[in-house]
Amino acid sequence: MSAVSEQAALAALLPALEARARQAGNVAELGFSIANDSYGILPFRQALVFSGAGRDAWLMTVSGLAKPAEDSPYLVWLRRTWPWLHDQLADRPGWYAPPPEAREELPGAPAGTLDGWHEWWPAGVWALPLTRRSGEPLGWVCFLLDQPPAQPAEAALTRLAQTWSYCWEMLAGRPRRTLKERWQAIKPLHRRVFLGALAALLLFPVRQTALAPAEVVSLDAMAVAAPLDGVVKTVHVRPNQPVKAGEPLFSLDDTVLRNRLSVARQSVAVADAELMAATQKAFDDTRSKGDLALLGGRAQERRAELAAVQAQLARIDVLAPHDGVAVFGDANDWLGRPVTTGERIMLLANPTTPGVLVHLPVADAIALEPGAPVKLFLTVAPLSPLSGKITETSYQALLSPEGVASYRLRGVFDGRHDAARIGLRGTAKIYGKRVILGYYLLRRPLATLREWSGW
Repeated sequence: MSAVSEQAALAALLPALEARARQAGNVAELGFSIANDSYGILPFRQALVFSGAGRDAWLMTVSGLAKPAEDSPYLVWLRRTWPWLHDQLADRPGWYAPPPEAREELPGAPAGTLDGWHEWWPAGVWALPLTRRSGEPLGWVCFLLDQPPAQPAEAALTRLAQTWSYCWEMLAGRPRRTLKERWQAIKPLHRRVFLGALAALLLFPVRQTALAPAEVVSLDAMAVAAPLDGVVKTVHVRPNQPVKAGEPLFSLDDTVLRNRLSVARQSVAVADAELMAATQKAFDDTRSKGDLALLGGRAQERRAELAAVQAQLARIDVLAPHDGVAVFGDANDWLGRPVTTGERIMLLANPTTPGVLVHLPVADAIALEPGAPVKLFLTVAPLSPLSGKITETSYQALLSPEGVASYRLRGVFDGRHDAARIGLRGTAKIYGKRVILGYYLLRRPLATLREWSGW
């Protein structure tokens, strides 16, 4: 093909490529069009599109691939080689190829650059920079070729690069200035005023606070536990039911104890009969008098066993020791469940003395003074907080119901709060001593830095 006909073919192809570039909906689509549609002008081994300015540009598109996402050895080598290659092309964009006689590493290149070039790349690379109208760089287009491009193809791609640059600029929008550039754009006087105002703001005293999950509990509550080993037979009350002193709360199964009672009674009767027979025999046989003490002790032992079983039967039904509210989960969770002596089954709480139980996570712990204020925001009434003060704190952190290491804080409400029903949950806001705003904002970052650095 003659040079004139080649120029005519390229001139006919350019409008179509420019139209495709203008149809791109974002920068990624434009990069795909640049890397693949330009093959009609310049047959290349591979085309690479880099986004960004200078040595920090990153590989956006590789011809023939939708997205270069995998970390293959080739892409790793390319990311390591690009900063050096950019330095070679920054002052003289266009054709670059390593010297044919080069057998060792290229000057200033990372280790393995020349070996990777011989393995993956052809003789050289022809690069075009893409810039904004103001001259600010947008990216680079690199074509891997066996020889420098012909003059008609070079001229066509140079013209096409102007369209690519304009479309890229329009799709990318205005460049965002860095924080350093924004700071430098401020007048020196305004900088000093801003720094002074910031320092004064950081020295402003504020009250240290912490948020933690909390619930309403009774300050006068008694644990009702199983009096002996057994199985729960009946729960006589419902959850949160008011009870009077002497009312039954729950009962244990008495089948085993009733059987033991019958056996104990029979044992007492047998022991008494043996003692009576030995007593009557002792009138005629003086040798039988020695057995009277033994049989009498055995009879007393059987009566003691009978009394123990009767005492256990008397404790089968657990009664309320005083007035209160039975606090527990679900009665069905306890029916038929084996329990051991001392295992808590429910709480008998006084509803007239509500308080707040706060689980303060260790990570959010603050220094608290005696009587520190607290506000409880109930989930059922988040706009009506309940005010109170902390009266008790734990020195040891325990796991909260959510499984978080926390300190347990107890508090009382200020005045009478009818809305504080036992069992309600919410979020407590605890107020500590006053500190400067800078410490309040940087306390957690400083603690994290100390954990990370060790000082």
